[in-house]
Amino acid sequence: MELRPLITLIAMASPGIEWGLFSQEEDSDLPLIHLAPHETLGHRIALEESLSTFSMPVSSLKFEPLVDVQSRNSVESQGDVTIRGGIFENTGFMLGAATLFDPQTGHYFAEIPVAPNMISPPSILTGSENAFAGFNSGVGSVQFGWQPVRPLQELALGLGEDGLFFGRAYGAHTVGAEDRNYGFDVEVAHSESDGTIANGDHLFDRISGRFQVSNDRSQTDFFYGYQTKFFGWPNMYTPFGVPETEDLETNLLFLNHSIEGEDFGLQLSGYYRRHKDDYEFDRRNPGAFNPFEHESRVADLAAEGFWLLHDWFLTGKVEWVDDTIESTSLTFGDFMNRSYLKFGAMAETSFDGSGDGEWTVSGGVIRDDNNRGSGNTSPVFNLTYQAPVSRDRSWQVYLDISEATQVPGYTAIASNPSGGLFRGNQNLGRETSRNMEVGYRTQGERYVFQGAAFVRDDGDLVDWTYTEGVFGRTANHVDIETTGVELLGQFSFDRGRVVAGYTLLSKSEDYGDALVDASFYALNFARHRLTLALIYQFLPGLEIRSDNELRMQEKNSLRSNGVDEAVISSLGLFYFPESVEGLEFSLAVENFWDSRFEEIPSVPASPRQVSVSSVYRF
Repeated sequence: MELRPLITLIAMASPGIEWGLFSQEEDSDLPLIHLAPHETLGHRIALEESLSTFSMPVSSLKFEPLVDVQSRNSVESQGDVTIRGGIFENTGFMLGAATLFDPQTGHYFAEIPVAPNMISPPSILTGSENAFAGFNSGVGSVQFGWQPVRPLQELALGLGEDGLFFGRAYGAHTVGAEDRNYGFDVEVAHSESDGTIANGDHLFDRISGRFQVSNDRSQTDFFYGYQTKFFGWPNMYTPFGVPETEDLETNLLFLNHSIEGEDFGLQLSGYYRRHKDDYEFDRRNPGAFNPFEHESRVADLAAEGFWLLHDWFLTGKVEWVDDTIESTSLTFGDFMNRSYLKFGAMAETSFDGSGDGEWTVSGGVIRDDNNRGSGNTSPVFNLTYQAPVSRDRSWQVYLDISEATQVPGYTAIASNPSGGLFRGNQNLGRETSRNMEVGYRTQGERYVFQGAAFVRDDGDLVDWTYTEGVFGRTANHVDIETTGVELLGQFSFDRGRVVAGYTLLSKSEDYGDALVDASFYALNFARHRLTLALIYQFLPGLEIRSDNELRMQEKNSLRSNGVDEAVISSLGLFYFPESVEGLEFSLAVENFWDSRFEEIPSVPASPRQVSVSSVYRF
């Protein structure tokens, strides 16, 4: 659990770079730096592709042990991603050195029009890693890196119940010239369905393309993505039994450059994101109450780097974000644009411990600021002891202390404070999250086990609450102490692997003088959550994959059917014909047990759905 989001990103984005500088076997006068292994999701879930539409970056998070996704319709339609009992706006999404930000609401953080083939499986950042690398994400971040372009053509097609059809085509080519490689890849994707319940239809399209220039020490990516999504769902955001719809359009223009020298690394990222949202409270009566039409525009520049200076390992990051919003309903705030600046610096050094062990200590400061309110300076500290048992086995323990802050979005601070579906609060200020944890990790040739126990104090967290007799929901401050335990184990065997995760959460909340009868988000959490992923090849060319979740939810009076415990499973049977290399067929069932558990209170669950699909890679 060392502070390594930067090096992880640079390593993923830089093909051919020799990272022996950080290897235990390297003979050098430079300090020995232990990189904490970042488990990617390909190792922790069984079904990496979506079963109900074409895959999106959020798809692989559904059964991730360290993430809880609360969906409306499907995860790809609208998924709120939470980490360690936080809420959707406490979680950031990082690509390269930058955080993909939506100033209106965290409900749209996962609207990322990027083909999963172009980016790495994500890592989950918490504690000091998130405080240092994330932006406006108080609890955790989901981090992606740009993958090197590799020659590949991929065609996929899927059919299922309720008029489900989805397909995508991806192509990537590379050309070598002297000491440089040039690559480009393009993907088009389409999905539609009548919906597993009435008024639960969807229509999705995505186009994304990238041009890349790379050599053995650097990689530059130029990317553009466009995505449209229309989908419906009863009670999507309100508990009144009304068929609601969302119509979204997202444009993303991204430039990323990473370079690595003998004793330094640097990554530069910049993007422009435009997101349009047209929400209808009642699709049968467009414009009821008030039209909810928004357009947000975000520009971001970020830089992060590391330097080796004698016995010290130094890291730094700076990120500037500027946003603007136009809205038909968010007109009650003091401003409609805001600029943010975050920068931080860390220093780390190592020294010998007893036996073959080694101590690593790191610390630093982070500054968050914006032009519409006060800023905050936060400390971070990490102490790790690592001991190799043998060439293939090691273990480590750590203590991590950090603070992260963020400011609320426009839906919270610019909605009508006295009426309407969503009641805002202009007095909402900066939120502070202080985290302290201890953890342990060990790994061998076939297994990995890690555990953490943490206490987090969230001050002035913005939550959406319900009060009896008040129409709609209201944005309120709340102070919450969250205590938790996370356990994660993975074991590989000759014909497959199994991954198990367990999370225990407990909360103590204080809403102050606010009249609150129930919480839609902050108090919507699983007290116990167990995940189990299994991949098993029982015959040559035949494989079964299954992702499972058992959860015991905190009681919530807004949950309309009273179901607080659930078993949710996805199951797939895969066939890889030996006669055609790169071809696969699958039969899959999502929500195998047809659970009716409401992941978000009052939002109906998506029923069981059967689909078949094929993929051909050449």
